[in-house]
Amino acid sequence: MTYSLLMQRYGNASEALRAVPELAKRGGKTLKPASRAAAEAELGMNADLGATLLFKGSEGYPLRLAQFDDSPPVISARGALHLFDRPAVAVVGARNASIKAQRLAQKLAEDLTDNGYVVVSGLARGIDAAAHNGALAGGTIAVIAGGIDIQYPPENAVLHDSIAEAGLLLAEMPPSTKPSPRHFPIRNRIISSLSLGVVVVEAAQRSGSLITAREGAERGGEVMAVPGSPLDPRAEGCNYLIREGATLVRHVEDIIDCLSQPAITALPTPQDWREARLTPGPQIAIDRSRTVILEALGAEASEIDDVIRWCDAPTSTVLAAILELELAGRISRHHGNRICRIF
Repeated sequence: MTYSLLMQRYGNASEALRAVPELAKRGGKTLKPASRAAAEAELGMNADLGATLLFKGSEGYPLRLAQFDDSPPVISARGALHLFDRPAVAVVGARNASIKAQRLAQKLAEDLTDNGYVVVSGLARGIDAAAHNGALAGGTIAVIAGGIDIQYPPENAVLHDSIAEAGLLLAEMPPSTKPSPRHFPIRNRIISSLSLGVVVVEAAQRSGSLITAREGAERGGEVMAVPGSPLDPRAEGCNYLIREGATLVRHVEDIIDCLSQPAITALPTPQDWREARLTPGPQIAIDRSRTVILEALGAEASEIDDVIRWCDAPTSTVLAAILELELAGRISRHHGNRICRIF
């Protein structure tokens, strides 16, 4: 959303980059954009790897991803870009999955591609790897946590290269970035954003797969889960999702039936995500809103609409204050147009 606000206010990336240091300074932090040399080096690394950079709002950027406020401004893609044109379903689950669960994930993925779907997952060991293997011949997208060239985990190196050849690899991080714990939730939001629904095959109660499922539901997607034995901790997450209303999955027909029920909202055109130019008003009003926001926000996320009403100022003025605080690292944005203060 920071990217979108900058583009709304300044109209193009060059003007926005020139303004970033001063905006961050007003928010209380010294921030310097990457140099031209660093940007050109990253472009060169992607080209050397056979990867393409896709920019939000430009041709080739996945339209389903572009409609969300937290979609990445740029992603690195290597492989079959035409897979964006097909409906996608995420298949995710435990890394230490049982043999039966991995076989089922592979079969579901294979059957989904036979029915025209692309299978999206995170290239982790276990269920993710099984899903990619099942869908490799028919169409699969792997969203990875590190750079486009980082094969992680190491045992999936061959699969990583196979997907680059026959499917599609996506990465938000620059090349050579090794994945860290904070990268995985970021990756999960892309998986859920690209997909009409999320199928969880096997997952513990505290699992990243459940985060992906929750993200999918918040983005208007369907949540589906394969039931398991109540005695197996690896099935607790799936059983919980079903108890909370997720569609129970026995075979691919259950997934197809689930996805056929709701009306599919038309995807935006590449221009639809752009809003009207943002005219924030006088800086003194922005400064006042910035102070009010910091005093009002807590660690729990609040709706931006509520923050605007609390500030009692024009929307454009409050958004400008939020932009300054976000660039300074003093507030954090959550999906669904919510923000919280960073303490």
